[in-house]
Amino acid sequence: MTAGSADAALDPRAVPRAPILVLGLGNLLLTDDAAGLHVEAALSAERGVSAQVEFVDGGTQGLSLLHYLSNRRAILVLDAVGLGAEPGSVHVLRGPAIDGLRVQRSTTAHEGNALELLATARLLGDVAEEIVVVGVEPARIATGIGLSPQVEAALPEAIERARAVLDSMLRR
Repeated sequence: MTAGSADAALDPRAVPRAPILVLGLGNLLLTDDAAGLHVEAALSAERGVSAQVEFVDGGTQGLSLLHYLSNRRAILVLDAVGLGAEPGSVHVLRGPAIDGLRVQRSTTAHEGNALELLATARLLGDVAEEIVVVGVEPARIATGIGLSPQVEAALPEAIERARAVLDSMLRR
């Protein structure tokens, strides 16, 4: 192995990757915070392995997920998104809608914050040309396993909206 190839192996931008990333975020131990993980798992099971799409369960890894965002054409983030709407509402955010939201900094290593992750990638100049966030408005985020009835009932719509976004990304 030459020195140049060792450098390439350490640089995530040098590794060929699927052009589309589907990133699920959330914490299974914080009730509705896990909504994005459920949507990601459903899409991943439905679509399987592909050279075009990489599915990642990002859990609560926060900024340590930055390397997954590198060298992508499009990114679909799936998460619980609290915008003050009715619990179970499904949000699809693109471009200015994402940019207009206030970024809150994570306060612990166990928080995964989609906006902070995307803002940091933008600051580093390593952003995809298309970023879409599909999120479900949580009813409750507290210690506990399982989704609230409102979020559980919203999962089919969230999966359908995420599927439509992904299909659109694949057509481009």
